[in-house]
Amino acid sequence: MLARSIPFAGMWPVDPPEAAVSDTEERPTFRLLVVPGVVIDRWARTWSERLPDVDLALVPVEAAEAAGQLAQADAGLVRLPVDQDTCHAIPLYTEATVVVFPIEHLLAAADEVTLADLADETLTQPLDDVLAWTGTSGVAVTADRPGTTAEAVELVAASVGVLVVPQSLARAYHRRDLTYRVLTDAPTSSVGLAWRRDQDNPLVEEMIGIVRGRTANSTRGRGPAPADPPTRAEGGARRTPPKSGQAGPRRGGQTPGKRRSR
Repeated sequence: MLARSIPFAGMWPVDPPEAAVSDTEERPTFRLLVVPGVVIDRWARTWSERLPDVDLALVPVEAAEAAGQLAQADAGLVRLPVDQDTCHAIPLYTEATVVVFPIEHLLAAADEVTLADLADETLTQPLDDVLAWTGTSGVAVTADRPGTTAEAVELVAASVGVLVVPQSLARAYHRRDLTYRVLTDAPTSSVGLAWRRDQDNPLVEEMIGIVRGRTANSTRGRGPAPADPPTRAEGGARRTPPKSGQAGPRRGGQTPGKRRSR
């Protein structure tokens, strides 16, 4: 079952019904932080198919707050990097960066743009910007930076500068009066699955398998696979399977690394 909502104070004006309390206590829940822009639908469906007895609670969180909130969750789909001393992280993908502007802007005539094409523009850079700008971009930044990306989008719609964000955020805050183009030489943002090193939840391995596209029959994430019993080679000598990561002899007597000539 997929649980998308987050409990809010005052949801129950009186003590919750006994049935609701019982259901919560009996069903385990995996709490997954999700930062803006991350599309979770496909992974959530796979979770509900593979683990129908474990609720998946999706907890929206701002990118800047995700690392601090991991202590109250089982894992999170967050913007990288994270503190490697306190968290494990598996990179999943790196997004294209785009520039957002009004649909009648001259930049709309191009298929893609570079930072040099923004030399005459003013960049509306929100305080929650997830891009790691290094040095100078060569683009002037508005003196008053909006607090959030959502506020920056409103300013761009009012023709106050342009906005540079990962493509998923441009889609998340889409407006009919705005469009965007890929910015080929801008910083990029990566998304990964992260969880705290001091937390030990076997369901994390299940989530790793889902976001990495493992099949339902994969032995990863469902406890250690039983060790293969020793086999006997020709002549009766005992032979043990090769260790993980080491290549063993191939069938037909060929050794690894050699190809049969045609």
